[in-house]
Amino acid sequence: MNLKNRIIAGVVTLTVLCAGVMPYAMPAMAWTYRIESGDSLYKLSKEFGPKVNTLQKANGLKSDLIISGKTLWIPDTNTEVKPMQNSRGQNDLYLLARLISGEARGESYQGQVAVGAVIMNRINSKGFPNTIAGNVYKKGEFESISNGQIWGSVTPSALKAAKAAISGEDPTGGALYFYNPAKVHSKDNWIWSRQVTGRIGLHVFAI
Repeated sequence: MNLKNRIIAGVVTLTVLCAGVMPYAMPAMAWTYRIESGDSLYKLSKEFGPKVNTLQKANGLKSDLIISGKTLWIPDTNTEVKPMQNSRGQNDLYLLARLISGEARGESYQGQVAVGAVIMNRINSKGFPNTIAGNVYKKGEFESISNGQIWGSVTPSALKAAKAAISGEDPTGGALYFYNPAKVHSKDNWIWSRQVTGRIGLHVFAI
């Protein structure tokens, strides 16, 4: 998969350069979402913010019918993000949501918030980068970076969990690490030496 296809979220231009590609002048910030079974424009509107008619205009839709597997533009017209020190705003929100989707897909909502909280705790801890991007892209830290899962579709619950984590919600007790014990095969792995603060779903959280 080439870089163009992998980069799904980001800044898009205010106008569309190719006639017929997008019938609506996109807002300055937008990202894409891969439609999953059970999704509807009403559901996505409720989860992400933009009104149904805004989603229709942004994607050239004449009805509210959407098809699983297709991709939608999600304009950020109504999304509110709580300001955060050392944050780049909505870019960071969606990056955190992508990490949560990649690392905690299938976990409970609390488990997804917990993964996001680890990143936020690292930002405020010495020895870690002080930005979301710096922590997410830190070499060797997250499996979803190495296997490409971070570039998969962002689930509505992951975006909601990212907002909660950025707002300060932390069900981990201040954890700086998380891991799935079933995937740590070496008894000598350094992660076993970390003090455990809790377990949520398949993940153990530690400091």
